[in-house]
Amino acid sequence: MDSLLVLVAFQAASFAAAATGVIFRSGEWYKQLDKPGWRPPWLFAPVWTVLYASIGLSGWLLWLEAGIAGAAFPLSVYAVQLLLNAAWSPIFFALHQPGLAAVEIMLLWAAILATIILFYPANSGAALLLVPYLTWVSFAAALNVSIWRRNRPKPLSEGAR
Repeated sequence: MDSLLVLVAFQAASFAAAATGVIFRSGEWYKQLDKPGWRPPWLFAPVWTVLYASIGLSGWLLWLEAGIAGAAFPLSVYAVQLLLNAAWSPIFFALHQPGLAAVEIMLLWAAILATIILFYPANSGAALLLVPYLTWVSFAAALNVSIWRRNRPKPLSEGAR
């Protein structure tokens, strides 16, 4: 029973990170941005739903294997990647800062990779569950950078030509 409650807690933490994506929506500002043709708008919600479930399951599997005390540092890095995940939507959609969001998502990518590396020795399954997440964040980072590059203000010297 305790194990099931901890699974629910890991899933709740994972989907709490997802909540910022629900709160801070794309809106009119995003609709007006120049976006690359390879952006799949309909795919984001279903992919993220599966990924958030996998993220929660991954943390729980590590906890099952090593416990909080036995995996304090890996689980701390896991928590950091969840916080970075939660921060991206407000930075991009609420603050309208795709450049800052690009830096933030690169930090997220590094935190996910660190989590995978730290989880692997204790529970390879928990680590491998995060690989699709890292892959998707790689794609999201490329999209973020592309949107930032397409929409950044032109230098004054270019406008004067």
